[in-house]
Order: sequence, then C-alpha cells, then structure tokens
Amino acid sequence: MAELDRDSLIAPRISSPRDAGALAERLAAAAPAAAGLPTHARARVLRDVSLAIERDGEAFARLICEEVRKPLKEARREVARAAFTFRWAGEEARRFQGELLPLDLDAQSEGRLALVRRFARGPALLITPFNFPLNLVAHKVSAAIAVGAPFALKPAPQAPRTALRLGAILADCGWPAEAFAVAAGCPIDAAEALVRDERFAVLSFTGSAKVGWRLKGIAGKKHVVLELGGNAAVLVAADADVPWAAARCAWGAYYYSGQVCISVQRILVEGSVYEEFRDLLLKNIAELKLGEPEDEGVDVGPLIDEQAARRVEAWTQEALERGGRLLAGGQRRGLLIAPTLVENAPADCALSREEAFGPVATIERISSRAEGFERLASGSYGLQAGLFTNDLGAVFSAWPRLPIGGLIVNDIPSYRSDAMPYGGVKDSGLGREGARYAMEEFTERRTLVLKP
Repeated sequence: MAELDRDSLIAPRISSPRDAGALAERLAAAAPAAAGLPTHARARVLRDVSLAIERDGEAFARLICEEVRKPLKEARREVARAAFTFRWAGEEARRFQGELLPLDLDAQSEGRLALVRRFARGPALLITPFNFPLNLVAHKVSAAIAVGAPFALKPAPQAPRTALRLGAILADCGWPAEAFAVAAGCPIDAAEALVRDERFAVLSFTGSAKVGWRLKGIAGKKHVVLELGGNAAVLVAADADVPWAAARCAWGAYYYSGQVCISVQRILVEGSVYEEFRDLLLKNIAELKLGEPEDEGVDVGPLIDEQAARRVEAWTQEALERGGRLLAGGQRRGLLIAPTLVENAPADCALSREEAFGPVATIERISSRAEGFERLASGSYGLQAGLFTNDLGAVFSAWPRLPIGGLIVNDIPSYRSDAMPYGGVKDSGLGREGARYAMEEFTERRTLVLKP
C-alpha cells in the first residue's frame, strides 16, 4: 500500500453524510479480517502502541498542552496514563477468556456441554471529548483493537492533531489501516449520519449528557455506551484525616481548571471538623498557581474557550447573588478564572445541580454523616463520589444505597485507575470503560452446545 493510500485510509475526508456512508461500508467490509486477527497479534499491536507513546511522550504532552491548553505537568500525566491503558488492554486481550459449562443438570441434557465466548459485535463508532484527547481516546481504541473490532474515531474538534498522531502510530504498529479511521473535522450532519448508520454495531460516546442522550435516541439498534457528565460530591466525615482530605479536594476541584467530569464540585463536611477543614482547604487553594499552561509550575490554566469561561462566571455570580459566600477566587481574566470556592450555595442553583466543568466548587456544613449520604445520593447525576472516613462499617452500609458508579473511600471522586470499571448511572450514562469492561461492551456472548 502506498503511503498516500495509507494516509487517506487513516484520515479520510468526511464532509457529508455520503462520505459517512462510504466509511461505514469500508469498516463493515474490514470486520471479518479484524475479528480474525489472532490474540497474540492484537496484544502485540497494543504493546507496541504503548511503547511508541512512551517514546513520543514529551511531544504528545506538548501537543496536548497546545491543542487543549492543559497544563504541561497534567498533559505529561495523561500521556503516561495512555501508555498504561494500551499496555493493560494488551494484557487483558490475552486473558479475555470464555466459559465451559456442563449441562447435565437434568436428564434431558446428559452428555452435553456448552462453550461460551465473546465475539466482536462489529464496527464501533468512537466519539471523544477535548479534555483528555489522548487517554480517553486510548480507552476506546485499545478496547476495540483488543477484541478485533474495526472503528471510526471522531475526536473533539479542539484536538484533531493528537488523534491523528495516534492514528499514525496505530498503523505503524500493525493495526490494519483498512480497519480504522480518524474522522477529524467531521461536520455535524456527517457525524449524525455515522451515528444513525446501522453498519456500526457499537456507539461509544464520552461528552455532555445533553448530546449523549440525544445520540442514543438516534443510534437505532446498535449497542450504546455513554460516559457523560457529573456533579461530583465529597463527604468529609468527622473521623476523616482532615489535612489529607483538604489537600486532595484542593487538587481535585481545580486541576485542569475543573474541566473533568469527576472534578470535585460539592464538598460536604461534618460540623465538628468544618472550620478546620475549610481553613486547610483555603490554605491549599492559595498555594495553587494560576497561569498559562506552558509554564512548568502552573496548576490552573485557561478554560477551553470564551463561552465556557462566561458560563462558569455566570453560575458563580448566580450562587453569590442568591446567598452564597465567596471564600476564594471569583475573578476572571479572559479564559483564566482563579480557583473559586463558594460557601452555602443554594441547593437549586446551577453550581449545586449541574456540571460546572470549571475551576469552582461549593462547600457547606452538614449535621451528620447520614445527611451526607442522602446528599451524595441526590441529584440527577451518579458518576463518582468521594468519602473520607475510617468507619468501614458505615462504608459497607452506605454503598448499596448510593446510586453512584464509583464510591472512592478516603480520596476524591477525581481518582480513577485506568484498569477499573468506570462509568455512571442516572444522567451520567450507561455502560463501563476500563479495558476489560469496555471489551465486554464491544462484544456479545455466543453459546455453542456440544453433544457427542
């Protein structure tokens, strides 16, 4: 295959619904060969991609910093996570086993047994957001490769070059160029045509709740995975390690300017430790450095665009006008918003109900841990929550009653291992990511019953 031909396959021009249909047709045709790749070949591709990302790590980090204005030290951390994500998916590909079920459970089934395996559903459509333009792409792409599914990746319009750079690495490491495409710059009508096209067997979308649920409504019969927004809360109980909790909440609320769906947004603190925690939190916030993302020491950089900055500013102002008290920040200079903390924001204001996706958090005193659990369970989102306590009895008692995808004990909801199942309930979505769990989403069980 000529280099030009390979490049045109990796990055086709998708400018219309007709182009979208042609891409779907090409990937559907590639599905049998992709599914037929042996496990060792898929695992080798994933390992080699991981190594290539590590070798190209600094260039990737600086590209992420340039495209989405992520502070350089956070961009480097994202690159390291992406390398791990591909490496772990390669290991999971080797462990993705089936089941052997004896069926002699009644007289009619004597002598029979069943083999159960998972097979790729077919081509996958992967739509990713701007805030983790490499690692969130890695989660979807690595799972598709691990199970032998061809895919079309529609990256965020703010970060096409990061996705295209990864696409070149995928082809260099042996994933067939015919079996994937990076649809950068895909307009809305073409993107919706991809979502509607029944030749895609899976839609995996990460982004806003509004867009995600709309896409599910037009996706037809395909299997849909939605990783959507959050309004992440933290409960600091009276027996918590208060200095640790304060330090973690300060980082979790403001890293990458809060543009993370599991950013700390609501902080609930039991009364007996409220003043101590609040004072330590403010001390930690004051130590954060605000500035341009290229600066090695910057903790909090600019928001992604003017619209986002104005929205965060307006939501903060609404909370203050309705009785909230400004404890820190609140100032905006262009796309830069100082780390902002609002005390006693009204329960029905936007900061308390919606996903802020900016460097702002609320804090309030609660009367008891029981009240805190009720507040963790409230609201329309259910992605992750943090709980600082040493009472494991209370943890195990509360866990079944909290409609939350992940409860993080003695840390913030912003914690995520790239190996664990990750996803939410309620308006936060459906399905799970994390290599093995995403592999399950991209596959379906098939049963073979044998009788001698």
